[in-house]
Amino acid sequence: MSERVSSGHASSGSDEVTREAVLRARAAIAEHERTVPDFPKPGILFRDLTPVLADTEGFSSIVTALTHGCSGVDLVAGIDARGFLVGGAVAQELEVGILAVRKGGKLPPPVYGVDYDLEYGTGRLEIPASGIDITGRRVLIVDDVLATGGTAVAASKLMGLAGASVVGVAVIMELADLGGRARIAAELGPDVSLHAITDDR
Repeated sequence: MSERVSSGHASSGSDEVTREAVLRARAAIAEHERTVPDFPKPGILFRDLTPVLADTEGFSSIVTALTHGCSGVDLVAGIDARGFLVGGAVAQELEVGILAVRKGGKLPPPVYGVDYDLEYGTGRLEIPASGIDITGRRVLIVDDVLATGGTAVAASKLMGLAGASVVGVAVIMELADLGGRARIAAELGPDVSLHAITDDR
């Protein structure tokens, strides 16, 4: 599988380390990923990365690989729920803070909220509207899988509502046939980089 990176931003000084981590992460994904048909609805092929994250080498290499080309980031936003797992570790490696982007109804008011369409339904994402000031922060959005791009775009809109700017989206796996990359480019613009460790081509 080829590395799918489109970035207008300079790579970090440890770029060789992250390139090696990408290769190790792909090997772990190929070995441990579980594919589940007809979940959560008939016709959906669910790509379960939980076994990969439970593997020591898999988790370690994925975290490092997700930092590829991420210089200039000063906040990571991890999307509920697997984005929390990898996002927190990515933030620690980048030495920045982590913001949990929650599913609707999980946070007390006031919140910023965005409704969006999923591959198999609709959803809502929220972040606190008080107690955290992210105005002017340069944000990297982290999630496990990129499908139609709706979740990443919704999270980006949330960051904008809070006064932050999204500079990149990093995911473990891209489901290339579902058009998420094109949607992110169309709605977030060419200056927002997209890094997928691997895809399903």
